[in-house]
Amino acid sequence: MFVDASKLPLWVPGLRRAQVLALERGLPSEIHFEFASSRVYTLSYTYDVEKREVRWQPKLGKRDGVSGFVRFDASGEGTELTYALEHGEGRSPSEVELGDLQTLVDAFVAWMCDERTS
Repeated sequence: MFVDASKLPLWVPGLRRAQVLALERGLPSEIHFEFASSRVYTLSYTYDVEKREVRWQPKLGKRDGVSGFVRFDASGEGTELTYALEHGEGRSPSEVELGDLQTLVDAFVAWMCDERTS
């Protein structure tokens, strides 16, 4: 769900469009992003399925892109999410604020909760 490009605009603030450019073993290995702010970039993804971890880094648009990782760990009856993000130096302060870690985590969790109840 975290890297389903068709669903990303539903929870990533400001994201207009996400398009998978390449797949590897059935998972997106490259996704192109277009934001309402006219910011565009492409990220390359790698996966450690056993650890339930996804890592990404800019491929095109490095100044505008982001790098980071997310890991999902079982925790009691739920899931613990570990998320790290580093913004490219071309981002404005308002874009950095929009891409705040807690804002993104809250948006993802709210969207996941909505998906489970609908």
